[in-house]
Amino acid sequence: MIRRELPDDAEAIRAVTAAAFRGIEHSAPPVEPGGDPGEATLVSWLRADGGWIPQLSLVAVEDNRVIGHVLATRAHVDGRPALGLGPVSVDPQRQRAGVGTALMHAVLGAADALGESLIALVGEPAFYGRFGFAPASPLGITAPDPSWGDYFQVRTLTQYDGRTGRFTYAAPFDRLS
Repeated sequence: MIRRELPDDAEAIRAVTAAAFRGIEHSAPPVEPGGDPGEATLVSWLRADGGWIPQLSLVAVEDNRVIGHVLATRAHVDGRPALGLGPVSVDPQRQRAGVGTALMHAVLGAADALGESLIALVGEPAFYGRFGFAPASPLGITAPDPSWGDYFQVRTLTQYDGRTGRFTYAAPFDRLS
């Protein structure tokens, strides 16, 4: 089942996120030496940020246990509202079973229902292309870091208005090194 995050889910989300990103080559480094991958801490920072959108923090639950999480937060394209997607986390024992796909479809549908215009992420083009994501630069949207190249992707939603410019994530993303 996919549902909105509840206050009691925070620790389970942290655990799933840490497990999902532990040992991943491009994972953010731990904030504290020997700690969880940076993505686990990032979720906590985002939850405390003004860019937090509770309707776009979704969990996958199986047998009353959180097995996945997806999050979209307020971002901007040249000062105009947009969304930044991520992290997306699935318990390693449940990966490749459709949980991540279900979470992606749910968050994209929820963002569209909220009247958002576009959502951006950094990820593998071959994977995220199946959800309608495409490299951002052909749409005139510039990545926060040009070295991301085609890994910086956007998905336009129903209310997309052709906006172009520099994309900025919610401020906590800048705290990751």
